[in-house]
Parts: sequence; structure tokens; C-alpha cells
Amino acid sequence: MTIRTGRLTLLPLEAAHAGEMADVLGDPELHAFIGGAPLTEPELRARYTRLVAGSPDPAVTWCNWVVRLDSEDCLTGTVQATVSGDTAEVAWVIGTPWQRRGIASEATRAMVEWIGAHAGVRTVIAHVHPDHTASAAVATRVGLTPTDRVEDGEIRWEGPA
Repeated sequence: MTIRTGRLTLLPLEAAHAGEMADVLGDPELHAFIGGAPLTEPELRARYTRLVAGSPDPAVTWCNWVVRLDSEDCLTGTVQATVSGDTAEVAWVIGTPWQRRGIASEATRAMVEWIGAHAGVRTVIAHVHPDHTASAAVATRVGLTPTDRVEDGEIRWEGPA
């Protein structure tokens, strides 16, 4: 399902997005808090092919979108939700050139509203590194609040869909 906001179009992820997204996600700085390194186009294509195929667990649904900034007609990042029952774990990443423009908040808010309305999600969870102030700001803007739980060095944030 395509989701539209005032400035953005969230397009369902396709393996064909890997070429453009390899450039969008190619900055090693994007991995400062999550570890790893940028994936090459073939690696990203393989990852996207697995994601598009869906979760091997029939009780879990993977929802993945690429984020297009309509005014520039370019992809800028991704948002994703892993839905299990009435709970979704969400994540977002916006390429370095498009950060600090509210794109992550706008895209994530649209995704959260969509999964609440169309996927039966009532509770949203995100995991944010304690030093990642930009992601904490996005989580706050979409209505999540930090909990006392720390998982794999990241603070668990929760809120309603």
C-alpha cells in the first residue's frame, strides 16, 4: 500500500529500489549507532528480495517502504514495521543529505498511522541508542516515550499507534 503525506510518498519496498537506495544509504555515518557498514547494491537487492518475500513466521508481518521526497523526485530512506498481533516494532533511516528536514518524523508518523488503521496495531515499539538524539526526537514526535528497558544497548520506546 502506498502512503502519501504532504511532502512524501511511501512506496512499498521492491528489490528494484536497491540501486538508488545503495547510494541513499551509502554513508558510513549512518551506521554510527547501529554498527555494520553500508551494503553494496547486490547485497541490498538480496536483502530487499528477502524482505519482500515476507516473514517466514505466519504470525509476523513485515511492512517495508522506501521514502520518496516528492519535490525532488528521489528516494531518501526507509521506514519499516514488524507487526506481531497488535504490536509493531518500527524503525527508520534517512540518508545523510536529507536529514534535519523532518522527513524521518513525517514518514514514520504516516507509517504508524497506517499500521494502526490497516494492520490492527495498537502498540508501537522502537529501539533507540541512548546517544542518538536525532532518533530520540523522531520517536518523541511520533508519540513514543522512553521506557526503563534497555535491549542490546538501546532504549526501548513505546506508544500508541
